[in-house]
Amino acid sequence: MRRFFFVLTALAVVLNGCKKLDQVPQDTATKEAVFGSEKGLELYANSFYKLLPSASDAHKKDEMSDYAARSQAPDFLVDGAYGPRQSNGWDWDGLRNINYFLENNNNNKVSAAVRLQYNALARFFRAYFYYTKVRRFGDVPWINKTFKVDDPDLYKARDKRSLVMDSVLADLNYACTNISRINDNSRSLITKYVALGFKSRVCLYEGTYRKYHDEAGLTGSSEQWLRESADAAQKVMTEGGFALNTSGGDLAYRNLFISTAPVATEVMLAAVTDANLSVYNDANWWWTSATYGARISFTRMFINTYLNIDGTPFTNRSGYQTLVFKDEVKGRDKRLQQTIRMGDYKRINGGALEAAPPIFSYTYTGYQPIKYVLDDTKYDGGGQNINSIPLMRYAEILLNYAEAKAELGSFTDADWTKTIGALRQRAGITGGLSNKPVTADPYLQTVYFPGISDASLLEIRRERGIELSLEGLRFDDIVRWKKGDLMTKVWNGFYVPALNVPMDLNEDGKPDVCFYQVMPANPVAGVNYINVAPTINGGPNPQRLSNDTSGELTWLSTTKRIFEQKNYLYPIPESDRLFNPKLGQNPGW
Repeated sequence: MRRFFFVLTALAVVLNGCKKLDQVPQDTATKEAVFGSEKGLELYANSFYKLLPSASDAHKKDEMSDYAARSQAPDFLVDGAYGPRQSNGWDWDGLRNINYFLENNNNNKVSAAVRLQYNALARFFRAYFYYTKVRRFGDVPWINKTFKVDDPDLYKARDKRSLVMDSVLADLNYACTNISRINDNSRSLITKYVALGFKSRVCLYEGTYRKYHDEAGLTGSSEQWLRESADAAQKVMTEGGFALNTSGGDLAYRNLFISTAPVATEVMLAAVTDANLSVYNDANWWWTSATYGARISFTRMFINTYLNIDGTPFTNRSGYQTLVFKDEVKGRDKRLQQTIRMGDYKRINGGALEAAPPIFSYTYTGYQPIKYVLDDTKYDGGGQNINSIPLMRYAEILLNYAEAKAELGSFTDADWTKTIGALRQRAGITGGLSNKPVTADPYLQTVYFPGISDASLLEIRRERGIELSLEGLRFDDIVRWKKGDLMTKVWNGFYVPALNVPMDLNEDGKPDVCFYQVMPANPVAGVNYINVAPTINGGPNPQRLSNDTSGELTWLSTTKRIFEQKNYLYPIPESDRLFNPKLGQNPGW
């Protein structure tokens, strides 16, 4: 961010310096100033980074996902609440900026080698731009030139997904071949290995989308994309010099998300904060406030996927369905205690360390995330966080490689050991690290993926959900796997054995929460009382127990969420179709 601030300031000085009465017209002077020197190219190219999410945006990316219970059902999943009038995202300003650069980066005052580097960066960002558009809308117009106001192509129809994605792959291959920067200590710049990592993400998405979406008519080309994904990931694994972070002991995983500077061992690209430039994010505010944000809580269905510490499925435990919170979180994958409030989790309040069990002014299910939350409460109000937010991690590359190989049918025990086994070893899991599984987990099959019988692929999908939780990839995973039905599952929470019995969630000897239908006459001081009566304030109570007087917490069970075939793509916004009727509309919208 510091570099970006300074180069924009310098660019303004360069352009302002051209404003003299005896100079050639401003647009010509600007071209010469920018494209006539390496510094000018650098200043221009830094504007491409605006396409990347900010730190405040990045930690919210899984706001709509199957494992996230939230304050309200997303309009996108509510019948009649979302359509072309509400749709957005059909914006092209960033693309014009890139194409203008590529058209004009031809000044011989700058060496061909330098121009090549910046063209490679521009084409990386064009691929990034188009990948976001295709994920959202499917077919989109492929534009590789700067439009004039009277260009007839402004009114062209959308191009086929195959043409656009082939062009994206060509841009990515160009970037991976020609970006010479191989390392960036700040973790804020695009390097060759970031480009390769992104290629592995894009190709995995496209390969699996084509495999599972027959309606796209591209199933026969899925293997090509999966091979491209595996090859790109393998290059990062063998040449990139990254490794899973293991410093910090039991906090090695969480430290990736709460560190001020990106953990360079594993983080490949990050949205970096800088207190000196007043560049912060609002993670604490968003993840702890009772009023700000979506108040995301994990569902029990997802928490059940965290393995026991010995590597066996938690759902193999006898009676797991009725274990209370304090017991169900024990002896599990250590990422669980680094992802939600549980056990002896504490926060700093005015300098004092205090127990911090789940707070029901925030959570609806009892599983309250802490992944991006700094432990000092002084950060809770407003955008004051100083932690940098990862945008790409080496862990994702391992998962991309594993999944692509499994989908290709070439996943080996050696592959398992260096990918899933390595991730689980970092998480403290002791069993099943060296050999891929041979028996499919019935819970994953029944609840999540009935159509998948490959035991390795099931475990890779389990691992991807856990390792990358809340990192903005989950909805994309659901879309490419064609598992939209997961978005309609009940938002369930922890098990409550009885009404009017205070529960000690962190075993510190102090009761924390009590569920009632009739408020007790003598409530216990310090206990948060939650009304789970059938009705509240004259209407249905959004928070209930599954068996009325006991059972799993449920949230918004009376609000019907719908995921139809049309929901795999967003509608083209109505205003844009009025401007260009040739765009047509996505099916069902």
